[in-house]
Amino acid sequence: MKKLLMFMALLILSLGVLAACGGNNNNSETENNPETDNEVNDNNNEVENNNEEENTEEAANNNQEEVELDGELVVYSARNETFVQALLDKFTDETGIEVLALHEADPLQIQEEAGNVQADVFISNDLGALEYLNQQDLLEGFEPENVDSIDEQYRADNNEWVAISARARGFIYNKDMISEDEMPTKMEDLFDPEWSEVDNGYAITRGGNGGMIGNISALRYEWGDDRTSEWITAIQDEETGAAGIFQGHGDIRRAVGAGEHAFGLVNNYYYHQQLEEPTDNNVGFIYTDQGDGEMGAIANAAGLGMVAGAPNQENAEAFIEWVLQEENQLAFVGESLEVPINTELDPPFEEAVPFSELHVQDMPLKELGNYFEDTKTLIEDSGLDLELR
Repeated sequence: MKKLLMFMALLILSLGVLAACGGNNNNSETENNPETDNEVNDNNNEVENNNEEENTEEAANNNQEEVELDGELVVYSARNETFVQALLDKFTDETGIEVLALHEADPLQIQEEAGNVQADVFISNDLGALEYLNQQDLLEGFEPENVDSIDEQYRADNNEWVAISARARGFIYNKDMISEDEMPTKMEDLFDPEWSEVDNGYAITRGGNGGMIGNISALRYEWGDDRTSEWITAIQDEETGAAGIFQGHGDIRRAVGAGEHAFGLVNNYYYHQQLEEPTDNNVGFIYTDQGDGEMGAIANAAGLGMVAGAPNQENAEAFIEWVLQEENQLAFVGESLEVPINTELDPPFEEAVPFSELHVQDMPLKELGNYFEDTKTLIEDSGLDLELR
């Protein structure tokens, strides 16, 4: 009996030992199994990586929210205030950036202030002036968003300036005084003194006007300096040339509308402006040199560029990118009634001829910068500087 009891006790003890050993073996396999370890580590790493990505993205979003533009922007504009101020006010309303504007600024003021830069952005109605400043390293380029909406031929190589709106030269005329068939159709027609004999004669702007500078630069490209100088002499002659020399094109379109002169040499958008007048609006317009074999209408454009060393560079870049938004390209056209350079945008007014539909002189507009400085000298030497009549 005692032997039986001892045997049973030993059996129970052996089973307990075996059970204990089996449990340790299972734990050992779990702890030492490399596949299990890697799976656990991979899961842990994935969780950590996801957390890091979420934290990075959250931090980036927080930084983006924290970067808000403020302060001011100094804009020098060679354009008429009525063409520009509404655009600047819109920018302030949408961004909170205060814009300090100098209107009808001379582009050479940028050059004069090169050692003490005051302006952040220069807006010009003449690409010749912009390209001239660019050649003097007075403008600075960058890669604005949506800049590809403007064809490369209408912006500087590194986007130091970008054109936004275009216009072409031609003759506004008073339909009550002269018919379309009786009008001159080419720039070279003004060599003929017969046009001084029409009722009340014709009108031109002073030589320092940006549109006239661009006009004469284009003639220099087409005709050379000697013939261009002769043309300047012809149109400013008191007896056989223009009957009126005005400060600006707005003066001419109002004078022609009122019948003070039969026609005048202006940019096409002044014709559109006169059509919107409540009176004196019986006017027509001739785009010059549109016939076969003729040089095509002299074109120019308005645009803008960031001044090198701009005191408020971040705001200047933001403004240019803002202008390049399609809504604001049309706002840039605004009161001027020019046509958008961007061919995807329709002119925002009636009677407009899209730029792409005109027969335009084949001179690249960038070439205007090569003529800008010498053209001013040629104008002065030919007697058409600031004389008004």
